[in-house]
Amino acid sequence: MLTEIIIIGNELISGRTRDLNGWYASGCLLSCGLEVSGITTVGDNYDTLSSVLGAAVKRSHFIIVTGGLGPTEDDLTTKIVSRVLDRPLFLDQAVLDHLKDKTKEIDMRWSPSLENLAWLPRGAKILDPKGEMCGFSLSEGDSLLYFLPGVPEQMREMMNRFVIPDILRRYTPATVPRHRILKVYGLSESYIADVFKGLSAELAGVMFGFYPAFPENHITITVRGKKDEETERELDRTEERVRGLLGPYVFASDEKTMEAVVGDLLKERKMTISLAESCTGGLIGHRLTSIPGSSLYFERGIIVYSNKSKIEMLGVKKQTIDTYGSVSDQAVREMAEGIKEIAKTDMGLAVTGIAGPSGGTEEKPVGTVFIGLSVDGKILSGKYCFSGQRDKVKLTTSEMALDWVRRYLDGHPFIPGI
Repeated sequence: MLTEIIIIGNELISGRTRDLNGWYASGCLLSCGLEVSGITTVGDNYDTLSSVLGAAVKRSHFIIVTGGLGPTEDDLTTKIVSRVLDRPLFLDQAVLDHLKDKTKEIDMRWSPSLENLAWLPRGAKILDPKGEMCGFSLSEGDSLLYFLPGVPEQMREMMNRFVIPDILRRYTPATVPRHRILKVYGLSESYIADVFKGLSAELAGVMFGFYPAFPENHITITVRGKKDEETERELDRTEERVRGLLGPYVFASDEKTMEAVVGDLLKERKMTISLAESCTGGLIGHRLTSIPGSSLYFERGIIVYSNKSKIEMLGVKKQTIDTYGSVSDQAVREMAEGIKEIAKTDMGLAVTGIAGPSGGTEEKPVGTVFIGLSVDGKILSGKYCFSGQRDKVKLTTSEMALDWVRRYLDGHPFIPGI
């Protein structure tokens, strides 16, 4: 069963907005046993969209279209569908009445442009007739088309509540794929690909995919089977094999994040942590506290951006900064020890560096970062030189610092830096 996705929006082809809908829809369809033959992104252009939609109807059984369903003049999807499929528009009175009732409920002034949402191509079926989101489906020959809103949150809800159940009522796959994502940090994409060269042949029937999710690399494992139990066992065996090859560089699977893994380890060991952040400006603390229940292990975080704040708030010696600089191994060690002592936590984690784009020197170029960890009566520290723009340096620093904590708590070999 051929399936394809069409993503509409000028903001997408201009690069101002990243496409999340194509990625999500593709994953949903794959989980149903349907492989997507292509994803096409087009702007709000009448001729281009007409051509793409007309071609899709001729070759695909299921077509997912997102975007262009709003009330404004550049929301052209409904009009183009009407023209391409030769289906005159009609005013759906039930939809119009529902829209008017909704605007009254939320005390919103009625706008005549909202009536555009009630004009539909002949034969269209509203997906969520009593809801607040626009979207409809229709059949054309052997094709079934679903038109969804472009707002990612709304599109996902429509996919989950209406589109996928409807597809499964119409189509029973011979085999159902099951997927797993393994998240890797500290290895390059090319290195991972080299490791996997012989693995695909060894594990027949298992499909691997590799894609960067900066600053991590993710590995997708796909196994097809008729029975869920057999497929899950094969996934488990494959994951074990991959973890055996990559070792502690694999830090999580599926939706788990680095900060969630660190949080789980801290809770398991009943340990607390405090932070002293300079170049990351609170990013590590933000990531840790984004996890529900983080108050069990996160005591406090201090942003010590200036030399004065490092001296006054953490007890870093002025002589240390005068002699070695605030971006130095000596300074980060005193920062880590200082925050641990002040907060009375089991671990004190500190970072200091030059995020750029200015401030670098020949000895300490932009991207130079020092990480310090005070724990169990010792202080560990290391130097790194990260590449990229300011936001990438900050993100990489936060990831590496959290990975230090993960590796220490998990008993893996420590990465000292350069």
